[in-house]
Amino acid sequence: MTPLVMKATKPTEEELVRRMCEGSREAFAELYQRCQSSVYRFVLQMTGSPELAEDVTQETFMVLIRGVPPYDDTRGTVRAFLIGIARNQVLRRRREDSYFATDESADDLENTCESQAIDFARNESVAALRKAILSLPRHYREVIVLCELQEMSYAEAAQVLDCAIGTVRSRLNRARAMLTQKLIADEEQGNQPKLKSERCFA
Repeated sequence: MTPLVMKATKPTEEELVRRMCEGSREAFAELYQRCQSSVYRFVLQMTGSPELAEDVTQETFMVLIRGVPPYDDTRGTVRAFLIGIARNQVLRRRREDSYFATDESADDLENTCESQAIDFARNESVAALRKAILSLPRHYREVIVLCELQEMSYAEAAQVLDCAIGTVRSRLNRARAMLTQKLIADEEQGNQPKLKSERCFA
């Protein structure tokens, strides 16, 4: 009889963090490989800057290695924890770097980020959507990026933003309405993309 071969189970991201904290470089490398793109996309979609996205992604994983703050698996997923760190890094950069416009000046932010949005857009309709997202005030931009583009649940987005699920829902509804208005105003430029109405789930 051929002996049964047990398939090696793929470690969870939570298990990889535990092994990393015990000194495993292999665990860190695998975790980085799994989560790096999600962190990078979040920062890119929030700022429109590939260079800043690279920097913040590296900083995020350095914070994870240092363990301050430590990851607590009772509070949510590793991926949401990492994106929460990245969000804090972006907010810190906003305070320190004149690159960012203020949230109250959405038109200025749109003008600043227009060229970056076009750089990473795949086509004209995507560029229009990204440009509109970049022009939103930060707290509305965050929920659109997390729920619509990162496809996080309301609960995961609430973990990242450190707020109530109801707050995520209300901000997302308002953000969708604002995006619709912006895209309708630009409709003479061609067909504009429509956001799916129920990408998030509780």
